[in-house]
Amino acid sequence: MREILTLGRYFKKRFGQRVRKIPISLQGFTCPNIDGRVARGGCIYCCNESFSPSLVKINHLGKQVKMHFDLKENPILDAQVQQLKEQFFWHADFHKEKFEIQKYMIYLQSYTNTYAPFETLKRIFDEALNLPNVVGISIGTRIDCVSLEVLDLLAEYVKNGKEVWLEYGIQSVFPKTLELINRGHGIEDAQNQFILARQRQIKVCAHLIYGLPQENEEMMLHSLREVIGWGIDGIKLHPLYVVENTKLAKMYKNGEYIPISLEVYTRLILQSLQEIPDDVVIHRISSGAHDEMLIAPKWCFDKNIQMRYIRDRLREVGLEY
Repeated sequence: MREILTLGRYFKKRFGQRVRKIPISLQGFTCPNIDGRVARGGCIYCCNESFSPSLVKINHLGKQVKMHFDLKENPILDAQVQQLKEQFFWHADFHKEKFEIQKYMIYLQSYTNTYAPFETLKRIFDEALNLPNVVGISIGTRIDCVSLEVLDLLAEYVKNGKEVWLEYGIQSVFPKTLELINRGHGIEDAQNQFILARQRQIKVCAHLIYGLPQENEEMMLHSLREVIGWGIDGIKLHPLYVVENTKLAKMYKNGEYIPISLEVYTRLILQSLQEIPDDVVIHRISSGAHDEMLIAPKWCFDKNIQMRYIRDRLREVGLEY
């Protein structure tokens, strides 16, 4: 039985102990395909509250300030830092008490976490990496939102011994798909962005979605093979699911979109894990929404059920996740 290099196993090997990745969601952050810089409305499947519980928990800041590159000043920066600390200590205390975990990785999860003025990003990154027992930071972003200045800043953290990951939402390498889902960018500069980050010893994790509209299985596997060819340190695979208050929900209700089945998704995962190089860290192979916002597929409601099924199929081909 071959063990897959999961993120948990990677952390154990890297730090000699378990490390908890703590999701952080900060108010004020958005995306350039939401605010009109490149598009409006966001990706057709996007409802951040469905996969970012922290967005529901945090308090309203009382000021309508949205991050973007040209923001002259950020009057909510102190409040954002306070949110960062509150969310971190809540998660850290919980996992220390319940699981005896002593080390943590900050994960800036919701929206585009490099889409803000440099001074704002530096303050937030500095504060995050100075929290107790934090070994590094993982930043969710887009290929069109990471400047050389930010890359150089992240490289300094690496030089100081911190683990730094950039998690790029690629989703698909097909231009027609990216246009259909309203991604707001093409794929032309993706490989270069990966190279620039890895040249600075910043680790790159590519996110891919299986089950996007009008894509077949071979297209999904082609996206996987393409990003592997660009050079990656990690990968995150997850199924597309439909939640309320999205354009995808309207497509589904109008019969214009059929979600991927658990059987097809699992077959793709089996094939993917046999093609991904052994030294690439598998950050995730499942996802879902665990509340009434989920419309379809229903198998995405219970992660335990889907993972049990996927693990059983993997063991049949000699893979242990």
